[in-house]
Amino acid sequence: MKVEDFDFYLPEELIAQTPLKERAESRLMVLNRETGEVSHNQFKQVIDFLSEGDCLVLNDTRVLPARLFGIKEDTGANIEVLLLKQEVNDEWETLVKPAKRIKAGSVITFGDGRLTATCTDTKEHGGRILKFSYEGIFYEVLEDLGEMPLPPYIRERLDDQDRYQTVFARERGSAAAPTAGLHFTEELLEKIREKGVHIAFITLHVGLGTFRPVSVDSIEEHDMHAEFYQVSEGTAQLLNKVKSNGGKIITVGTTSTRTLETIRSKHSEFVEESGWTSIFIYPGYEFKAIDGLITNFHLPKSTLIMLVSALAGRDHVLNAYETAVKEKYRFFSFGDAMLIK
Repeated sequence: MKVEDFDFYLPEELIAQTPLKERAESRLMVLNRETGEVSHNQFKQVIDFLSEGDCLVLNDTRVLPARLFGIKEDTGANIEVLLLKQEVNDEWETLVKPAKRIKAGSVITFGDGRLTATCTDTKEHGGRILKFSYEGIFYEVLEDLGEMPLPPYIRERLDDQDRYQTVFARERGSAAAPTAGLHFTEELLEKIREKGVHIAFITLHVGLGTFRPVSVDSIEEHDMHAEFYQVSEGTAQLLNKVKSNGGKIITVGTTSTRTLETIRSKHSEFVEESGWTSIFIYPGYEFKAIDGLITNFHLPKSTLIMLVSALAGRDHVLNAYETAVKEKYRFFSFGDAMLIK
């Protein structure tokens, strides 16, 4: 299967640069994965498509203010660092720009020396392992010096940093937001609970894979970057109960989807588990965990549109995307949403 099979025309003006004033006022396209039929709604109407006994699964990861701007100690060159994954203690896997300036042994300083980083290893695609030194608590220093790591297609500055966090974000560790969750408000979640819909939380820390394009011609040759996930015993028990009672499991975002499918691919049921997943879901994959998905509109030729196509069928998805372009839906992180049912 070719990467080109998942290309589509997207006018640049449809790439949302800023979030809407109200989270739940975004649009919601509902796609019937059996028929390909679509309907147009506001996101707050998502409750109308959920039934008592169903379970909505949310990713409670919290985005780190992981973009740092520093100076190379010996030359004074400006260096940008994006934290991706904590390795051991104060060592982090990072993306560095310009990477060619940073080699093993290079030292970068941030915030007039409040934070320093020494490169201990080099990786491909601009990856560097940096060991940080600081006084106090690392995350507190990071909150002071770091900026939210917005995707490269967003060129507008984000005035309210909290708009790149979900209202239920708790577990620090992501390099990017699980953006399908950005549409929910506390009020909407409470209404969903009142309807008798269960709400469960998992954690998957979004990592390097979000920033890597598919650089091979055949999708079967693409390697996904591993990301850390965690599912509690309480969540596993709830999901098993929902399944046994005939309820539907609807994941919010591809991150929640990949987490649950990873676990059910290894076990015959949901279990408490933490670990690393590099699962790559594309057409031909047989879903074992989920019955529906709430997700944003994704980049052409991305692993995310491949996952969505695996669930709803490539032709249905590309037809829905063509409709979304005609109807001027907003795309990507701050864009509108799709419910696949």
